[in-house]
Amino acid sequence: MVVTTVTDLVASTKGSPMNIARLAARLAVATTAAAVATTAVAVPAQAGAKQPGTRSLAAVLTADKSGFDRNSRDFDVLTKAVLTVLQAKPDSPVKVLTDGTVALTAFVPNDYAFRELVRDITAARKLPGEKAAFDAVAGLGVDTVEDVLLYHVVPGATIDRKAALKADGADLTTALGATVEVDVKRCWYGRDVRLVDADTSDRNARVVRYDINKGNKQIAHAVDRVLRPIDLP
Repeated sequence: MVVTTVTDLVASTKGSPMNIARLAARLAVATTAAAVATTAVAVPAQAGAKQPGTRSLAAVLTADKSGFDRNSRDFDVLTKAVLTVLQAKPDSPVKVLTDGTVALTAFVPNDYAFRELVRDITAARKLPGEKAAFDAVAGLGVDTVEDVLLYHVVPGATIDRKAALKADGADLTTALGATVEVDVKRCWYGRDVRLVDADTSDRNARVVRYDINKGNKQIAHAVDRVLRPIDLP
């Protein structure tokens, strides 16, 4: 089943059908940028240390010109979502991703994460393609997409892999105003960073790639699930 509109998406969610207005209301929380809620992951500047660069994450994302493809590890859906929000709302807080002078850390869902999100909320048997996944997400409306994107951005600090691995239990305040919790687990290959979002019934996102745009004020880590700012049925 391919879902292309918000009506289809909401009507086919698991559990009781959810009214579109209720969904929008639940996601309509503060979108002003907030500082990191904890200092546990802050990276203090060292005397004589090389100053970080100012290449923005938007520049990194848009450097890939391939568009929707079969590579689930890149960020075609995310890039299209960011561009769609900025086209509709040029002054959106999402615009911070284009300003490399502003320090932030983003947890960026790869294409697989968005495809998995759509399959999960529609109870579909198969993963949708990247374009179908984007169409489903875009069907939720620009304001909802904006909120979801902001929930993946932690402004005010450049949190690299080393700092993230030491941040077990830290609550990070996102640009949406809501928080995510860092959960560091030991595994056979070392330590694993997961992010605990507001959805209590689904698997938490796991960091699958670290330090994208390393050496700059804006850094990102790829995650294999889309963070959810509400508890979905």
